[in-house]
Amino acid sequence: MAKYESVIGLEVHIELRTKTKIFCDCPADHGGDPNTRCCPVCMGMPGTLPVLNKQVVDFAARAGMMLNCEIAHFSKMDRKNYFYPDLPKAYQISQLDHPLCEHGYIDINVNGEEKRIGITRIHIEEDAGKLVHMENGSGADCNRCGVPLIEIVSEPDIRTAAQAKAYLERLRELVRWVGVSDCQMEAGSMRCDVNLSIRPVGDSNLYTRSEIKNLNSLKHICAAIDAEKARQIDETEAGRELVQETRRYDPEKDRTYTMRVKENANDYRYFPDPDLVPIILTDEDHARLRAMIPDLPEERLEKYINEYKLPESTAKTLCDEPKLANVYQAAAEQVQQPKLLANLMLADAAAAEIPAGVWAELTNLCAANKINRSAPAKLLEAYRESGKEIAVLVTELGLEQVQDTGMLNTIADEVLAANPKAVADYKAGKEAAIKALMGQVMKRTKGTANPQEATAVLKEKLAKL
Repeated sequence: MAKYESVIGLEVHIELRTKTKIFCDCPADHGGDPNTRCCPVCMGMPGTLPVLNKQVVDFAARAGMMLNCEIAHFSKMDRKNYFYPDLPKAYQISQLDHPLCEHGYIDINVNGEEKRIGITRIHIEEDAGKLVHMENGSGADCNRCGVPLIEIVSEPDIRTAAQAKAYLERLRELVRWVGVSDCQMEAGSMRCDVNLSIRPVGDSNLYTRSEIKNLNSLKHICAAIDAEKARQIDETEAGRELVQETRRYDPEKDRTYTMRVKENANDYRYFPDPDLVPIILTDEDHARLRAMIPDLPEERLEKYINEYKLPESTAKTLCDEPKLANVYQAAAEQVQQPKLLANLMLADAAAAEIPAGVWAELTNLCAANKINRSAPAKLLEAYRESGKEIAVLVTELGLEQVQDTGMLNTIADEVLAANPKAVADYKAGKEAAIKALMGQVMKRTKGTANPQEATAVLKEKLAKL
């Protein structure tokens, strides 16, 4: 094994998170009974005409920008012809010689060693359907036909399974961060093909490669790389010639096996799609899309820790979910206490679904002591049900914090008179007794008393008893 090194390039297919498919109005999300989310257009029926979804182009370009690619001003769509049971029109609309994005890169770090992995191209294309295998045969489910994809093709710069894993993790992080896909490998929205060859260590030539298709977990990708490298070494050492082919990985047997002899580009009979006009992106389009690219995750994390003074664990939790981080960032620009904002948001399981302006208003109300810390949960529940403005809900629910000292004095006197045991416990040195008394104050004010004000009033009165 030490005599040889792997030369690896990855082709990553990522489903874009658009509402509709690439060339028709069918929903692009997962689900539905077989063949209920397709139409004559995405099934390629005679006489139908595709219409390119503009958001697909925008999403693909944004992904390319995030991955340091050059974005073409001119690109076009091509037909890639091949027969497969779940491809009803017997061709796939893709891109050949004029892809949307080219010449990008990703920087990775493996065991302290920095490495740059080049990205040859990113092109847009439509997904095929899928076969459903049953006891008495197989069926084709065309729901996935026409779901928009980007295919990200790396340079053969990867040498080990560990580098491949680091590349895919960083790729997934950046694509999710820019908000164009959820990249869920387990759900099939991110899939990977591995192209691998071997060569003697120190050799710079490229030798016969194999392609391992449709890997959908990092664990299987790493295992397939190691298994295929071992197979190619065994074949080479035995004096057998390697052939270019497409292979599958069997995780139970931990080996790859032949699927078909690899086609070349001319086997697909590519030609420009006659039904689709070229894609033209102007300088204004580039500027518009560039303005939508967020800070890198690590830059955002550093900002949260150093500028907003968040604990590292809190900052990481926010940055682990791109949508949550974007809502937080937008809200943080409208508040004086970003740490309070973070605490309020992380206490809500669906915080990313609430507009940033709502979070900012809740935070500012708490910071100004106009509502107490238990009020946001009640307000959010009411907001989700009614959609009313927060200020209106504060009034309707009676959640504005009581800061009237005269009222608090009256209520404190009533509570102390009604709870002689708690008073005696406090006078005997049991500090916890103040919590019981505070609980009674909050109960009488229906949770609207300012805790700091109420505690101060109680302690002042207790000191005089």
